[in-house]
Amino acid sequence: MGTIRRPRKGSLQYWPRKRATRFLPSVNWNFIKSGNNLKGFICYKAGMASAYVKDNTPNSMTKGKNIAIPVTILECPTMKILSIRFYKDGQVRKEILAENLEKELSRIIKMPKKKMGKIEDIKQEDYDDVRVIFYSQVKKTNIKKTPDIVEIGLAGELTAKINFIKENLNKEISVLDIFKTGQLVDLRGLTRGKGLQGPMKRFGIGMKSHKSEKGRRNPGSLGPWHPARVTFRTPQAGQLGMFTRVIYNNKIIDLGKSSDNGKKFTTNLKNFGDIKTDYALVFGSVQGTVKRQLLMTLPLRETKSQVKKSYDLVEIR
Repeated sequence: MGTIRRPRKGSLQYWPRKRATRFLPSVNWNFIKSGNNLKGFICYKAGMASAYVKDNTPNSMTKGKNIAIPVTILECPTMKILSIRFYKDGQVRKEILAENLEKELSRIIKMPKKKMGKIEDIKQEDYDDVRVIFYSQVKKTNIKKTPDIVEIGLAGELTAKINFIKENLNKEISVLDIFKTGQLVDLRGLTRGKGLQGPMKRFGIGMKSHKSEKGRRNPGSLGPWHPARVTFRTPQAGQLGMFTRVIYNNKIIDLGKSSDNGKKFTTNLKNFGDIKTDYALVFGSVQGTVKRQLLMTLPLRETKSQVKKSYDLVEIR
């Protein structure tokens, strides 16, 4: 009998397999180098639909024809600046709270009691990077009242970053100002939670023979007698879902406001309701349940095949 060769079950890239500590993940913004100003935006999953689009992709077999593609509808309420972080050698040296914040924030989230100074008080020699803490104005939607807070990086040189912050303090920033139709984006967030699951569903091991004893959906052996212990690599039952994942290179099919032209697909969405703010249509499926918060960022690594794809929205059903 020949040697049985097969890949191990369950990637160790995602370890430990437990629930994420927060919904919006942290991002290494230094590796995302494209863009003009903001590198990301907070959005919320509203549902999925079928979109009829005109395929304009060069050398495509369906070029010039109307085809049906799956799309995910994302609601993108405006964001505002909460605070500014100044970095030096990869560490936070100073954080300044934005002035004239909404009074409701102090009742919803914890705010620092001491005044933190002004941007003009910090010398340029004291920092080498600037990032911004944003909060979403989710109260404008039907989802919830507590805003989501996340740190987002800025593109450009230091002077351009400081100018962008000064221009947008106490202003509402829209997704229409950051992204464009036809652009590629990455979507980061948590997957749907599935609770306690067995090793077959959790790691993809095969089912044993019907003549086997002590269970057919269990691994055949938990390990050798010596060393007398079970290693962490052994597939066992445990938590599945609520893991941080990234969907790379999603094409934006359409961007707009729900009030424009009376969009029918923005109303009466299942388990969501109506979209009241800006929206984005993204090609394909996105991780998470309805109303799940996601972080839409500029692409980390664009692929030529995704960049050259081009669609014109015709209708959504």
